[in-house]
Amino acid sequence: MIRVLVADDQALVRGSFRLLVDRARGMTAVAEAANGQEAVRLARRDRPDVVLMDVRMPVMDGIEATGRICSELPATRVLVVTTFDLDEYVFGALRAGASGFLLKDTPPVELLRAVRVIAAGDALLAPSATRRLIQHHVHHARRLPYRRLDITGRERDVLALVAKGLSNAEIAEELHVTVGTVKTHVSHLLTKLGAKTRVHLVIAAHEAGL
Repeated sequence: MIRVLVADDQALVRGSFRLLVDRARGMTAVAEAANGQEAVRLARRDRPDVVLMDVRMPVMDGIEATGRICSELPATRVLVVTTFDLDEYVFGALRAGASGFLLKDTPPVELLRAVRVIAAGDALLAPSATRRLIQHHVHHARRLPYRRLDITGRERDVLALVAKGLSNAEIAEELHVTVGTVKTHVSHLLTKLGAKTRVHLVIAAHEAGL
């Protein structure tokens, strides 16, 4: 059973998300939070598998709450759910440790799929439109020259393809190697770049100008 905490300052949104989660097979909503501070408190108490986190909330925003939850509760994953007009907060949330993010107009079936993906320990690579938001923010963030990344040429190739949103199977086909080889390269990249998930590899790739 995937245990979900819903954090959003709008009661209607919280209720809708909770109802959606509770009706899904293999999921249950353990609590609702109306602000980031409450989300941190409830996450500490209930130890959910996934937190659906809004960004702009009173008392404590979703970015700070995400950072606290990810640092204190490594087994709890955070999925940021935001809107285009809040895109300036998304990059900060990912840097704080979020495993991914979606837009609030995402179809319910895709939201539930995202919860399952993140609960399984993977990261959710954002849809193409949202990836453009990441690119926009990384473009304005401090860019790191590639020469400072201690990775091999082949790892650089893999990192560039991860940044494009390709799966391991697609990368293997592109580079004419096995899926196992790609998994090894991805594992090495996560370690070398200090990244928690593939989402953070995407950020690292754009920061390096790949």
